[in-house]
Amino acid sequence: MQSLRSESLPSGPLTDTFGRVTDYLRLSVTDRCNLRCRYCMPAEGLPWVPREQVLSFEEMVRFVRIAITLGVTRVRITGGEPLVRRDLPLLVEKLAHLDGLKDLSLTTNGILLSEQAQALHRVGLRRINISLDSLKPETFTQIARRDLLHRVMVGIETATAVGFRPIKLNMVVVRGLNEDEIEDFALLTRQHPFHVRFLEYMPLDGYGNWDRSKIVAGSEMLRRLQKVGTLQPVPSKDPSEVAMRFRFADAPGEIGLILPVTRPFCASCSRLRLTAEGAIKNCLFGQEEWNVRDLLRAGASDEQIGSVIRLAVARKKAAFGGLDLDNDKSARSMSQIGG
Repeated sequence: MQSLRSESLPSGPLTDTFGRVTDYLRLSVTDRCNLRCRYCMPAEGLPWVPREQVLSFEEMVRFVRIAITLGVTRVRITGGEPLVRRDLPLLVEKLAHLDGLKDLSLTTNGILLSEQAQALHRVGLRRINISLDSLKPETFTQIARRDLLHRVMVGIETATAVGFRPIKLNMVVVRGLNEDEIEDFALLTRQHPFHVRFLEYMPLDGYGNWDRSKIVAGSEMLRRLQKVGTLQPVPSKDPSEVAMRFRFADAPGEIGLILPVTRPFCASCSRLRLTAEGAIKNCLFGQEEWNVRDLLRAGASDEQIGSVIRLAVARKKAAFGGLDLDNDKSARSMSQIGG
C-alpha cells in the first residue's frame, strides 16, 4: 500500500494526467455482507477486516470533508453491505450536513432496508440504489446463496413509501443465470418510476472465477430490450455519466446500460474510492492503494491527507487501473473495495 511521497502535485481541481476531473467519492463503510453473491465472493465468504482496522464515522467524515475542499461534490455510501454497519444513519446525518456536498446516495442489497429506510430518509438521504439480480425466488437464491428475495421486495416497497426518488435497481446480468429476466426487469419501468440499470459482469469476485463467456454484452441486452418496445434515448448533462440511458415512450421509469467491459467509460471517469479500512483506490480495478487510516490516526494535518488524495488521483492510469481483464486478477472482491 502506498503512502505519501515527496513529488510535485498539481493544485486546483482534482485532475489526473489525462485531464479527468475527480469529483465523486465512493465511500465504503464495511466490507461485510449478508449475501454471498456468486459474482462477488465464494460461498464461504471472505476474511472480514478486523473491526479495529475499519474507519470510525468520525474518520470517514473528516476524510470526506477534506475531499470536498479539493473538489469532491458527490458521495455514494457503499459496502460490502452498508446497512450492516451499526448506526449508519448517524454517519448519513453527519455527511448530509457537510458544506459543499451536493449529492449523497447509497447502494444496498435491500435486505435490511425496510427497517432502516425511514431513519435514513429522515436524516437526509434521498437517493438509493438497490442491487437486485432476479425477480424469481429460486434464481435469486441461486445467485445470492440466500433465500431472501422477499426481504428485498419489502425493502423496495418501504423505500418507495418513505419517499426515495429515484430508486435505482441494479441488475448484474450473468449468462446462464439471469439473462432470461432482462425483459421482465425492463417492464418494471412501465409499471413504476424505477430506474433499472443492467450491468455487465465484471472480474471482481475475489477468487478468480470470472469468465468472459459469462458476459452478456450490452449489444445483446439492447436487442432484447428492443423486443419489449421502442427505446428513446435519455440525454444526460453529466459528462461522466456511466450509463447509456433510455426509456419507453409510455414508461414512468428509465432504463440504463452500464457496460464496463464492452464499452468502458474510463476516459470520462470521475471516481475515487475509500475502502472501509481507509485505503484510497483511484480505480475499481486498480491494484495500487494509499493508506490514509494510519495518517488519520497519527494526527496528520488536513493538508497531509489532501496531499495523499491528490497523489492518488495523479497516479490514475488510463484504463482499468492498468489491468488486463482477461489475464490479470483483481486482488480484491467488489465487497472489499466498495462497489
